[in-house]
Amino acid sequence: MAHSAARPARRADARLNAEKIVQAAVSCLGRSAEASMNDIAQEAGVGRVTLYAHFPSREALVEATLIRLLAEGDEVLAAVDLTGDPRDGLRALMESGWLLIAQAASILQAAQTALPPGRVQQLHAKPEQRVHHLIRRGQAEGVFRGDFTADLLAGVLHHLLHGAATDVAAGRLAAPDAPRLVAEMALAVCGNPPAAPAEARAEPTPRR
Repeated sequence: MAHSAARPARRADARLNAEKIVQAAVSCLGRSAEASMNDIAQEAGVGRVTLYAHFPSREALVEATLIRLLAEGDEVLAAVDLTGDPRDGLRALMESGWLLIAQAASILQAAQTALPPGRVQQLHAKPEQRVHHLIRRGQAEGVFRGDFTADLLAGVLHHLLHGAATDVAAGRLAAPDAPRLVAEMALAVCGNPPAAPAEARAEPTPRR
């Protein structure tokens, strides 16, 4: 009986330690993309053995941290009203998405360094479904361009947001200007291209 009662307690302790470690990783990696496993263990108040029992590598811990961050961000984006004009919805999504990325820029930098190529974008797939659906609705209503697929346009927006974060970090873009710029660029990317200008002079009518 004593052994049976001890098992749930050990499992609860393990879950608590894993949660403490991920929270510590969010804090440490949020301050520095170069934060080490030792830094995170100290922040969490656990030993290296406990840390590595839950996360056998820094890559595994960085991925778990990014997954947590994306889940929390998805809850924020779920509150954005997308029921009206798709253009208004896209602007609101890009502005909210930018704020989330700006807050997590250091963690994203750590993920891009620690994880295999393409893994960061794979982990964004579920949150980005909201963008895909909005673009498809805009295409169906004729306010977004239909000559490119929704997947392609959503991929461009993904790189637009992350590129803006890189530019802000490098000092090439002022952070206060970023939300407006990424929203305007997103609308320019997804909006219908301008009609070709009419010819200034009509073709001469051939003589009979």
